[in-house]
Amino acid sequence: MTTSPTWTTAGTSRDWLDTVRQDDLPSLHTLAAGIDRDIDAVTAGLTLPWSSDAVEVHVNRIKMLKRQMYGLAGFGLLRKRVLLA
Repeated sequence: MTTSPTWTTAGTSRDWLDTVRQDDLPSLHTLAAGIDRDIDAVTAGLTLPWSSDAVEVHVNRIKMLKRQMYGLAGFGLLRKRVLLA
């Protein structure tokens, strides 16, 4: 049983990408190529302490309200529900 490499630092990210390229899974090769194209942004996103979780929570809440209100009323009522929720 092999263990999958983790992505903790820039050095191990290269090891992980090399391991993925050696696998016989074409979809993972595509993923590795995409990560390689923007390796700096991927490394920063996985190692920096900042997060967009708070924004995502609000976006998902608004999307849920919008789905619940679909076809029921206009923008005015949706606006009130978003502001009161």
